[in-house]
Amino acid sequence: MRHFVDTNVLVYAHDEAEPAKRDAALAWLAQYAGQVVLSAQVLAEFYVTVTRKLARPLSPAVAAEQLEELAAVPVVPVDGDLVRSAARLAHVHRLSLWDALVVRAAAVGGCDVLATEDLAHDTVLDGVRILNPFRAARR
Repeated sequence: MRHFVDTNVLVYAHDEAEPAKRDAALAWLAQYAGQVVLSAQVLAEFYVTVTRKLARPLSPAVAAEQLEELAAVPVVPVDGDLVRSAARLAHVHRLSLWDALVVRAAAVGGCDVLATEDLAHDTVLDGVRILNPFRAARR
């Protein structure tokens, strides 16, 4: 089983300001180690977010080290075909293009599950089940 991981899961794994979500993200990533798939979009968003948007941002050097580790898993490229198919999916399901790109990348990457907090938990889009690893962290 392959699990696509959205940017927010990776970011929360490094976010000291959100300990419950950090713990949930780390637990989820540990549970599915070896089954994770990412996209080039997710890698880029991760770097920007952890170096600029966290309360305690990572240094560019540390973020680059993290990218090296993350890029060792299968990474779906973002190309013209992916963007075109994501635009169609966004239109049909009324998603943002960015969310549709993540869903399409998960489908193209052969993933059964997409871990994200940005889409409706336990729904299926484009053949991929959406799961929010932070649902328990909110309680």
